[in-house]
Amino acid sequence: MYEPAHFKIEDRAALFEVIRAHPLAQLITAGPGGLMANPIPFVLTGEPGHEVLRAHLARPNPQWQELKAGAEPLVIFQSVEHYVSPSWYATKAETHKVVPTWNYIVVQVRGPARVDDSREWLHGQIDQLTQQHEASRAQPWSVNDAPEPFIEAQMRGIVGVEIAIRQISGKFKLSQNRRIEDQQGVVAGLAEDGDAQAEAMRALIAAHLARTAR
Repeated sequence: MYEPAHFKIEDRAALFEVIRAHPLAQLITAGPGGLMANPIPFVLTGEPGHEVLRAHLARPNPQWQELKAGAEPLVIFQSVEHYVSPSWYATKAETHKVVPTWNYIVVQVRGPARVDDSREWLHGQIDQLTQQHEASRAQPWSVNDAPEPFIEAQMRGIVGVEIAIRQISGKFKLSQNRRIEDQQGVVAGLAEDGDAQAEAMRALIAAHLARTAR
């Protein structure tokens, strides 16, 4: 991934937070079948310094076979993103030397993968994935709520994948390469757009401006 110094993030805690908040990622492989990409929800787990991503794929999905054969995956997590209009920049009124761009947050993970279709591993993965997304609900659903024969049958139709995080990189493009007045203009422009992604991006840029002003 192209990472200009303005946008490169090396804080692993910040990168892991993106993964936890946006667990649906693109799992990409390049094997004998060519390039392949699938949206897959992941669980981040493991000890500090030895983190892994765990997921499961449908058994008919040929991607797990490519992973089993040794194809190294690229996993891409996408967070907040939004269009940035050049009309928001203070520089536009001064020189008109501005162009549109796009702000976004993305995290990429690479590392060796292994396949595991044992009952114990699969049950642990789907249970952890479920708890991650149900725990905050007023009446959380549990894997144990479903009949055991049904869950057993479902697990026979999936294959587990574990990816050791050997390399993780992050790019937080939040208008940091623009002068302060332009960044402030982006914050104001996003506030006027009013949609959820605009508000999320506005908050991130405003927080960055607050930190740099200290």
